[in-house]
Amino acid sequence: MEQKKTEYKDLESAMKRLDEVVSLLSAENISLERSLELYEEGVSLVKIANARLEDAQRKINMLKMSADGEVGEVPFDTSCVL
Repeated sequence: MEQKKTEYKDLESAMKRLDEVVSLLSAENISLERSLELYEEGVSLVKIANARLEDAQRKINMLKMSADGEVGEVPFDTSCVL
């Protein structure tokens, strides 16, 4: 049974459904109309997943100590991620 877009409150559930959509799209016996519906759902799920990842990235902060010993927060630097 399909879930509605509003039910995907976390990244994991959106990714799980996206995986299901990809599997369904890979089936040989799927109609063009159903393929288009699934494709549209997949695009929505990718947007949801990206939004969840962006939210998480904004929440990740690194502590930085300035020259005078003050500690503050700076945005997470994605260039440091492998």
